[in-house]
Amino acid sequence: MCGIVGIHNLGAEEVPIDLRDLRRMMTTIRHRGPDEAGVYLDDAVGLGHLRLSIIDLESGAQPIHNEDKTLWIVYNGEVFNYIELRETLEAKGHRFYTTSDTEVIVHLYEEHGPECLNWLNGQFAFALWDSMRRSLLLARDRLGIRPLHYAVSDNRLIFGSEIKAILTYPGMPRRLDPVALDQIFTFWTTLSARTAFEGIQEMPPGCYLLCRQGRPVVRRYWDVPLVSRQDQATDNLDRLSEQVYETLLDAVRLRLRADVPVGSYLSGGLDSSIVTSLIVKNFNNAVRTFGITFEEAGFDEQDYQNEMVRFLRCNHSEIQTTNESIGAQFQQALWHCEKPVLRTAPIPMLRLSRLVRDSGFKVVLSGEGADEVFGGYNIFREAKIRRFWARSPQSQRRANLIGHLYPYIFNDPRLRRTQRDFFAKGLDRVESPTYSHHLRWGNAGRLKGFFSDELKRRIGRYDPCAEVIGSLPDSFRRVDHFAQAQYLEMTIFLSNYLLSSQGDRMAMANSVETRLPYLDYRIVEFMARVPARWKILGLDEKHILKRTFKGQLPERIRTRPKHPYRAPIRQGLLAGAAGAHTRDMLAPTSIDRAGLFDSKRVALLLQKGERSSHFSELDSMALVGILSTQSIVEHFVDRFPTACEDVRPCLLIDRRNAATQHLREAELHDRV
Repeated sequence: MCGIVGIHNLGAEEVPIDLRDLRRMMTTIRHRGPDEAGVYLDDAVGLGHLRLSIIDLESGAQPIHNEDKTLWIVYNGEVFNYIELRETLEAKGHRFYTTSDTEVIVHLYEEHGPECLNWLNGQFAFALWDSMRRSLLLARDRLGIRPLHYAVSDNRLIFGSEIKAILTYPGMPRRLDPVALDQIFTFWTTLSARTAFEGIQEMPPGCYLLCRQGRPVVRRYWDVPLVSRQDQATDNLDRLSEQVYETLLDAVRLRLRADVPVGSYLSGGLDSSIVTSLIVKNFNNAVRTFGITFEEAGFDEQDYQNEMVRFLRCNHSEIQTTNESIGAQFQQALWHCEKPVLRTAPIPMLRLSRLVRDSGFKVVLSGEGADEVFGGYNIFREAKIRRFWARSPQSQRRANLIGHLYPYIFNDPRLRRTQRDFFAKGLDRVESPTYSHHLRWGNAGRLKGFFSDELKRRIGRYDPCAEVIGSLPDSFRRVDHFAQAQYLEMTIFLSNYLLSSQGDRMAMANSVETRLPYLDYRIVEFMARVPARWKILGLDEKHILKRTFKGQLPERIRTRPKHPYRAPIRQGLLAGAAGAHTRDMLAPTSIDRAGLFDSKRVALLLQKGERSSHFSELDSMALVGILSTQSIVEHFVDRFPTACEDVRPCLLIDRRNAATQHLREAELHDRV
């Protein structure tokens, strides 16, 4: 992985682009590419690149060009099928000067223009400048695994892998978006293409921006597939399982392509256990694995993790997440998330990526995405039960089925009736297109009771759920309820939270690239054709995935219930040094100064967290959400660091004023 930045003049009068602006932008995200830096400049565009060297270590420095140097690209990501694409392109006469996957995109663009994106199997974000057509192409991968943000300021298009790079641009406003906060306190994240900051957008997954004659236009080239019942696969379950195995094995094979060692995350859950077992049994029986353990027993999976280590005989390393470490690294995680969060779950992932980097690795495979694609979340089973329950709302037996999903709640007599009443809400709304997610969104939406009157006034009558419904494609209502739930989960929660705040940002903070075999688009498209009954059979989640790997994993691992990945909240944020900082950030003077929350209600929440033994899940979400929002204000609005120009490019192509210069510094110690 890498980091990219850029500036593009939109007006007819091309104001010279200052190299210092690009260097400041690059400096803020140097963690994404500590190995090398490069810049392309002409009268219309400036492109900056920070490299994390993984493929073609010797000749893959960027920006990269085509044969006649009319096309230039800066690129963050991997095209895993680049070897096959290169062979096809060479057969058509294209000449390559590197062995990198990046150069493949340039030549593929020569053949197909923006349609080249349909050929790529990978995770990427890139900017490609066509100097002959005077057009700029910004593009992002299908699922949004890699980030890309942009803004228009002073008649210029400013873009970068992370928001902080854009915020360094001179005169760029730094204000939180009230509507974005309303979305975060509903969906746990923003909706595409909104970010937490006014005026800064995130390229939606599966989209590209083409800018010609000063007019940026965003277009979609791929979407999460919605397949109607009549178009779903009719193969028997054995054949479907064979296809799952073959496609997943090939996805893993492609994602092991690298010129550096590749490791694997291993949590002890089904998904990472499958990926690691495929690596060990087919490609590398000495693969290094990495995992997290927790001080708090309720969050820990170490027993299962150890069982898989013994079964596969892995060379395994683990790092423990203590309550103290949650508080100690909360602010660092937020600096990389760049948006408020309602969970502390990103922090253990930040610690895990540091362990990977300290172990000498730059690349790891992860099991992320399997729950969304194969149907592993309780929210899917919960929606199925509630639809069944809605046919007979008075049925006690149907109501009791919810207890199978949440036994740790329903085994407590004090909570049983309260929780049953909670899950009974909205049973009469089964015809709503977002029925599967009403409870989650409605529950999180209660947190907006902490908003200040001024913030509520600025949000006005905006309805985040109405925006979701209004954005759904026409084909949404023609698919089954399970496919609808999957679409909502993948287009909102997966892309905008899991792959961002908990994924790319926490890994790249420590210059680590994660690769996600389950999100190979071939698997996503194939599983969209698999009938819902094979994803959740009765209440057995990920049924087809478990069936596919029967006999290849320990039975206790293969059949274990889904263990939701979570991290401690109150234990980490209200104790020790972190507790003192939390109290300072949530003090009435601090709350009132930011003007986003009701200081009296926040004070009562803080008092409850410090004194009461009954601090609910919603209370915990409120604590994290308010504290993280206050911290984002402090880090990005009030005290955003003065940008320096520490990055010095070792490759500079300067074509401003029609002058061409190629510079390669001899002293490599000046590289990023």
